[in-house]
Amino acid sequence: MSELTSVAEAEDLIARHMPAFGSEPVALAEAGGRVLRQCVHAERDQPPFDRVMMDGVAVRWRRPLPRSFSVAGVQLAGMAAQTLADDDGCLEVTTGAMLPDGCDCVIPVEQTHRDGDRCVLADSCTPVRGQFIHPRGADCRAGASLLDAGMRLDAPAMAVLAANGIAEVEVAMLPSVAVIATGDELVGVAAPLGEGQIRRSNDRALAAALHSRGFHRVALSQVADDLAATTGMLAASLAAHQVLILSGGVSMGQRDHVPAALDALGVRRVFHRIAQRPGKPMWFGIGPQQQAVFALPGNPVSALVCGIRYVLPALLAAIGARRAPAEQVCLDAAVDSHAGLTCFVPVRVQSDSSARAMAHPVPVRTSGDFSSLPRTDGFVQLPPGRAAAAGDVVAFHRW
Repeated sequence: MSELTSVAEAEDLIARHMPAFGSEPVALAEAGGRVLRQCVHAERDQPPFDRVMMDGVAVRWRRPLPRSFSVAGVQLAGMAAQTLADDDGCLEVTTGAMLPDGCDCVIPVEQTHRDGDRCVLADSCTPVRGQFIHPRGADCRAGASLLDAGMRLDAPAMAVLAANGIAEVEVAMLPSVAVIATGDELVGVAAPLGEGQIRRSNDRALAAALHSRGFHRVALSQVADDLAATTGMLAASLAAHQVLILSGGVSMGQRDHVPAALDALGVRRVFHRIAQRPGKPMWFGIGPQQQAVFALPGNPVSALVCGIRYVLPALLAAIGARRAPAEQVCLDAAVDSHAGLTCFVPVRVQSDSSARAMAHPVPVRTSGDFSSLPRTDGFVQLPPGRAAAAGDVVAFHRW
């Protein structure tokens, strides 16, 4: 029997063997949610001109300031800069307009009223030089770094791309992923159940986890516990996809054909079996064309824990996504650990009165007991050794 790989070793081995999936240019309209693979710099100063911040009038400030001004014209948003020639005049302005030449103060419209062709200040109005003016370059200067490779293109990032004229953007290429459920006992979600049968759920759970992290090129399939059928299915999947995620058929039973089928197809094993509970039988290897192959246990909790703990971080790293700092939570109750295995225990997380993240353990009875998982937020990682005590700070992984 091969020696168990530690959790840290498994994580390191996956990182060292994972292929890179490259990048591709896409139209800005298609880039939302993707991972940026270029640096973006400011096209010009922002704002690119002294910008009016309030509807009102622009004047030339001085002391004492007149209490009324002749209206000499208008400066609308999008217009070329107008010029105020008369010290006793003003220009009506709108939010977003260029500050007219010769002006250095904007007075909001609600602090004024019109009297014919004159603008009269309210008695309570006490303007100061520079008010309600957004100076040119106050946000950033031309050439400043705005976005870095590895960022997820969320709403603010998309706004920055658009504002800086990036009509086509280089993003990480998304790998094609096959999620393959193995097992004679499995039937489709809508199929009638025969004696001894269960409905497929692992593939749906793994696909949902992939989709939630931005991986949408996912194909689901199923294969029976038969060596020839398994080998044929895996051969076709290796030809069509860059990543294979299997659930089941990876342990040491007489019907667990996945390792033998992968070996026959030239997939090089990197490791098999991790010193953890649940999910000990996990297998990882690299195919002949650098396909990444993750073979997960068939028990639902084991499959999902391995998917969250290893598969998703590996795929995110392979597309160049920034790695978020590991979350830490404080246990609010003791929970059993194991002398020689890292344990992953589902938890509910909420904040206490000091805004500290508190995790309440919700242990499962077996690795097939997934019915309680929807009432949890993820799982904590407990190192081998003594039982974890209330108050211990541990790593937390979200579903």
